[in-house]
Amino acid sequence: MTKLQVRAFLYQLGCFAILFISFRFLIGSYTNLRGFWIPITAFVIGTILSPKFQAVKTKDGEKLFMSWLFVKGIKEIG
Repeated sequence: MTKLQVRAFLYQLGCFAILFISFRFLIGSYTNLRGFWIPITAFVIGTILSPKFQAVKTKDGEKLFMSWLFVKGIKEIG
């Protein structure tokens, strides 16, 4: 794995973790779900809402791109 692929993986993991923990707390506090339904629901919501990062080799070299539900199109990161 290249440096940008590792960075893309860590960005994606970090964003998912933040959303998962946030939604797990919110679902546990404000809904009547019990047991294993709380983390399953938080996992699905976190997976859908988290941004997707990908390292792509272009003719100018390797670049990092992000796609997100709330941002139109694909954005180049640094």
